[in-house]
Amino acid sequence: MSTSAPARVAIIGAGFAGATCARFLADAGHAVQLFDKSRGTGGRMATRRVEWAADDGAVHKAAFDHGAPGFTARSPAFARFAEQAHRDGLLSRWSPAIAPRSYVPLGESTLWVPAPDMPAFCRALLMNLPVTLGCTIDAVRHGPGGWLLESAGATVAEGFSDVVVAIPPQQAAPLLQPHNPEWAHRAQATTMLPGWTLMGVTADAQAAPEWDLAWPTQGPLSWIVRNDAKPGRERVPGLAHWVAHASAPWSQTHLESPAAEVQAVLQEALARWLGRSLTWHHAAVHRWRYASAPRADASISASAAAMATGRCWWDASLRLGVCGDALGGAGVEGAWTSARALATAITDRYRSSTAASGQPEPTTR
Repeated sequence: MSTSAPARVAIIGAGFAGATCARFLADAGHAVQLFDKSRGTGGRMATRRVEWAADDGAVHKAAFDHGAPGFTARSPAFARFAEQAHRDGLLSRWSPAIAPRSYVPLGESTLWVPAPDMPAFCRALLMNLPVTLGCTIDAVRHGPGGWLLESAGATVAEGFSDVVVAIPPQQAAPLLQPHNPEWAHRAQATTMLPGWTLMGVTADAQAAPEWDLAWPTQGPLSWIVRNDAKPGRERVPGLAHWVAHASAPWSQTHLESPAAEVQAVLQEALARWLGRSLTWHHAAVHRWRYASAPRADASISASAAAMATGRCWWDASLRLGVCGDALGGAGVEGAWTSARALATAITDRYRSSTAASGQPEPTTR
């Protein structure tokens, strides 16, 4: 396959890493198509919408940001990116009031939050880009016409010059195994932390919450968020909307516990931390099997067939790459850093080939 034409890239995963990589590549003149097994984009930048019935039969709606509560921007590059998104109306600054008795980490506690929900940022990044949802890619193969993607044993798309895998490492490993066993081994061995999340609506007599965010120092909970205190979220008088994240160690211990048991324990833990009984109108839990990466993998080595470029994996001979927060340094910023590194590697390869062929490079939109 000629390398002098703009890349046609299949991106597996439409979470923040996949969406970021897609946007960088599209803005550099490449054609991209994304595939995700979920019904929507955003990955762990997620919001669940529910309806619940009051005692009088009235139906109420609620929304819970049950994945990433928000994110920080610490590196200069990502801070510039977040500031531009803020100017574009895609992100809001949130400086939550921290609850007493919380662990207060060192550094800035201001968070960036998309509105009206967490996936809104990914939707903006993916605007006008083709995304196939509800499609689990279980194999990628390389043939004379380029890369093809399979789902449930059938070819769903083909003719791609490059493939980007932007899903949790353990899910990426089977896709990588036929093409780069070393990557597959590293992906399978990469630590990803699980997380149980409680979402609920309780009665609340206070006109406004006394605090917005808590970091408990004891018990199973690590984050307690007043979801209705976040920018762009609806606050309903007499009600409190909670999102409470269990700690990674507790979640790991209870990873396979029944959801009903986990919900009961987390509801009790929230009431105990608040120091009062709670009247629940709605409650549910969600299990994130791969909730977060604890840190970047600093041990990635180069080989004859593939090399690690910055915070991603990129095999220039196969035109196969991997990105995600597990490589980029954890969290939303880590996902962005990794995706940017991979998009740069792909684009640099294209620019090198066009320079060698004497063809003009595309302008960045």
